[in-house]
Amino acid sequence: MNRNSYVTEDRGRLNNYAIEPKMYVDSTQQFGFNKYAELLNGRLAMIGFVSLIGFELITKQGLISWFAHL
Repeated sequence: MNRNSYVTEDRGRLNNYAIEPKMYVDSTQQFGFNKYAELLNGRLAMIGFVSLIGFELITKQGLISWFAHL
């Protein structure tokens, strides 16, 4: 491959290659209370809360009272 990042084959057809981005690997250990974990926990809590409200609207009763009638 030359400096222009294109190659022509034997029949003269052009082969374009994408420029690969540099890879970045964060070598620090992500454990405990980090930004990603807190963001994920918050999103899961919001999904659970909205699901609970939807459940109560559909069944016309709360989750605990629904479990009590099982």
